[in-house]
Amino acid sequence: MLYGENDMKKPEIICHMLISLDGKVTGSFLFRPECEAATEEYYRINRDFGADGFICGRVTMEGSFTAGYFPDLAEYEPINSADDYLPPDGNRFFAVAFDPSGKLGWKNNVIVDDDPGYGGARIIEVLTEKTDPRYLGYLQSLEIPYVFGGKTEIDIPLVLDKIAAAYSVETLLLEGGSIINGYFQEAGVIDKISLVSVPVVADSESKPLFYNSVIENYELTEASPLCGSSLWLRYTRKTTKA
Repeated sequence: MLYGENDMKKPEIICHMLISLDGKVTGSFLFRPECEAATEEYYRINRDFGADGFICGRVTMEGSFTAGYFPDLAEYEPINSADDYLPPDGNRFFAVAFDPSGKLGWKNNVIVDDDPGYGGARIIEVLTEKTDPRYLGYLQSLEIPYVFGGKTEIDIPLVLDKIAAAYSVETLLLEGGSIINGYFQEAGVIDKISLVSVPVVADSESKPLFYNSVIENYELTEASPLCGSSLWLRYTRKTTKA
C-alpha cells in the first residue's frame, strides 16, 4: 500500500514542472526563446494552484534563492540535539528545503522574491542528524524551523507528517530537480503530476523528470493548449506501485 492512502496527515503532493518533449526538466533548453512563453505560463499555474507551499532540493534552492551564500558557523552556538525546531507560525505559505547536510545559507526566515508564487514563503529546513550542530544554532538565530528526517538519509513520509502536523499544511508543490523528484516518486507520495510541456527536445546533458524512478501508473485528467505550441498536462496517480 502506498504511503498516505489511510493517513490523513500527509499533504497532497503535486509535482509541477516545465518539461521538454523528451522528458527533461533541467538543462540549457530552458533558456531557449521557444520556452519563454511557456515558462511564464508555468509560473502563472504555480500561483493559481494556491498551494500551502513548495518543495525544492538544496541545489534548486541555492540556484534560485541563496546564490551560494553561507554563514560563518563559528559565530553560532552549537545545538547538540536531534529535536525538531518548529516554532508556532501564523504563516500559511512555506518553502520546504530538503538540505540533508545543512548547506544552505539564508539571510531571512522567508523567501525574498518579487514573484507571489514564491516570495514571502516561510522557510522550513529538512535535515539529517549529520548536520553541523552550529548550523542548527544559526537556523534558530533566524527563527527558521527545521525537522530531522533521519540519521543520514531523509524519510520523506516522516517529514511530510511532521510538517503537516505542525503547520496544518494540506497541499505542497514539488518543484525540484531530478534527484529530489525521484526520491519522492520512489517513496510513493506524489499524488498528482502537472507538466507544462514545451516544443523543444533537450540535449544529452539535460536531466529527466525523475532520477532512479520506479513503475507507477497515472491517469491523464486534463490537457490544455498553452501559447507557443505548449501543453499543460495533468495526471493523477491511478494505482499502487508495481
